[in-house]
Amino acid sequence: MAVIEVARDGHIATVTLNRPERRNAVTGEMMQELERISREFGQDEQTRVVIFRAEGRDFSVGADLSASPSSRPAATILMRRRAAEFGAQLMRSMQEIPQPTICAVKGVATGAGGCITSACDFRIGAEDARIGYGEVKLGINLMWNAVPICVHLVGPARAKQMIMTGKLFDAATLERWGFLDQVVPLADLDTAARAMAEEYAALPPNSVQMIKKSINHVSGALDRAIMHMDADQWLLTSLTEDYKEAVGAFFEKRKPTFSGS
Repeated sequence: MAVIEVARDGHIATVTLNRPERRNAVTGEMMQELERISREFGQDEQTRVVIFRAEGRDFSVGADLSASPSSRPAATILMRRRAAEFGAQLMRSMQEIPQPTICAVKGVATGAGGCITSACDFRIGAEDARIGYGEVKLGINLMWNAVPICVHLVGPARAKQMIMTGKLFDAATLERWGFLDQVVPLADLDTAARAMAEEYAALPPNSVQMIKKSINHVSGALDRAIMHMDADQWLLTSLTEDYKEAVGAFFEKRKPTFSGS
């Protein structure tokens, strides 16, 4: 069974994270597939709206640490740096989908899950949704060029809360902050996403897609220029003792002790 599934119904396409047994933890292979699927929408004339959703109780608990670089044979700094830059490429591919994109979020969406959520144009959250960026708890920075996207959505002070603390924030708070556009009961999540999709699918596709592109360019004009070093920041932080301590504590299910080393 595919871990990323694509279904089409009329002018609406649905992309589903389908790894519920691992709470949709994101692997490198899933990232590659999401990037490929996102690029292909640029050649899709029939689809007018794309919904991103997930099977299981959670949207995504983030990167699958069991498949992280630390568990693989050692690579050169050059190749680790190139691999680290792929997350930003994935985010760009999602943001550059011509059609409006809607993310239907339930349960936990953190780390990579939070990034994928933020890359969409609109976000509908189930009442049980909890969203955040947990990278700091692993002693690393938020990468994937996701920092400016969060700032655009919630403003600098709230972005600092989300990114610096690594906490999960509830759906009601995130709707108030502007991160979520709508909050609905869990049982109504897919229906609400479909209703929003149908609204945009009924509009003139040329106008809608040009407006989306213009707004994205205006709001994110300096994003790539500012964030071009976040992969290098990750490379540095992933070499620290704090990173080793955080990953070890995660697998040993204990509280980490950070030294700044």
